[in-house]
Amino acid sequence: MSVKTFENERWTRDDQGISFRHKEALSLVSSISDGSNKTLLDIGCGDGLLLSLVAERGIAARGLDISEKGIEKSSAKGLDVAVYDADSRIPFPDNTFDVVTMLDVLEHVYAPEVLLKEAARVSKRWVIVGVPNFSSVAARVQVLIGAVPENNRPNKGHVYWFNELVLKTLARDAHLSLRQTRVNTIFENRFLLGTFFKFLARITPNLFALSFVVQLEKTRI
Repeated sequence: MSVKTFENERWTRDDQGISFRHKEALSLVSSISDGSNKTLLDIGCGDGLLLSLVAERGIAARGLDISEKGIEKSSAKGLDVAVYDADSRIPFPDNTFDVVTMLDVLEHVYAPEVLLKEAARVSKRWVIVGVPNFSSVAARVQVLIGAVPENNRPNKGHVYWFNELVLKTLARDAHLSLRQTRVNTIFENRFLLGTFFKFLARITPNLFALSFVVQLEKTRI
C-alpha cells in the first residue's frame, strides 16, 4: 500500500481531535509571536485541525497534504490547502512563511531529512516538528513482553523511527537549531505518578517521553 492510499483511507475513516501535539504546537507558535501579521504553513495538514486553530488566532495559514481526502475535509472548512507529494519540492519560494509546522508527519515518509530541509527552506526562521518517540519506556516494555510496540504496528503507517537523537541529528543536518522541547509521558494525568514521570521525562526524554514537539530555528537565514 502506498503512503497516499494509506492516508486517503485514514482520512476517509477518521477525524482528528485536539491532542498533546496540537496544544504544544499552538503554545510554541504563540511564544514566537502574538500572531499579528504572521504566516504559517502546515505540512501534513490532514483534515485541517491545526490550521483552524491557528486561524482563530489571526494567523494567515496554508496547508499541504498528500491525501486528497484530507484536503477535501480541510477545503470544506474554508481553509487554504493543496495536495502535495512529500517526495517533491514544496511549491513555495525560499523564506515564504514565518513558521512551518509538521506534526506527526516525518515518521510517515521515507526521506524525512529531505522534507525537513524543504520545510527549513520555505521558512523565514522557525520550524515546529512533532514526532512519536520509538525508544520510550512503554515501547521497550512491550518488546520485553513479546508484543509489537504501538508505534510499530501497521495501522499507524509509520515507516521511519524517531527518538531524541535521531530528531536532533536530522535537525542539525537541515541547519536547524533546537530551541525548545515539549514532551508528554505515561501516567501524566495521575496526580503523584504524573508528577514523577513528568520529572523523569524532563531529565531523560529519550526514555520517558512518549512524543516530542520541538521548536527549531534556522541557523542559515
